[in-house]
Amino acid sequence: MMFQRFLKGRSVVNFKARSASRDTEADRARVTSIFRSIEEALEGARTEQVGLKSRIDDALARSAVTLGNDSDEYLTRDPEDNHYQNLLGSEIAEGQRRLNELEATIRHIQFLKTALVTRFPDFNFGHNAPHAKDSGAI
Repeated sequence: MMFQRFLKGRSVVNFKARSASRDTEADRARVTSIFRSIEEALEGARTEQVGLKSRIDDALARSAVTLGNDSDEYLTRDPEDNHYQNLLGSEIAEGQRRLNELEATIRHIQFLKTALVTRFPDFNFGHNAPHAKDSGAI
């Protein structure tokens, strides 16, 4: 009786759920969007890592040249050279700190990618699925 009263107030009494294939496509679109975002984040972090490593290597090379190779050279070094050595040392340390952060971030993002792929095994992500090389540390 109560159900009939509820239906009288409605102009449409037919309820239809979407088809299973339409639901699957909607879910696939959502998951694929997340997967692409993860891939973009990984690519960005890896690109930053490569560029930063290159800049650190360059700074180390410049530092080695200005440092000299005599064991007591620091005693006779110009104050300006000391200043630049200190600056390069600070920049190198800051770069190393960021490299360590990036390594951890890449591992965390890779974990998210692996979790997504394993939670949705029926969704074929194609060539972008995690490979053995992706699961290790960078």
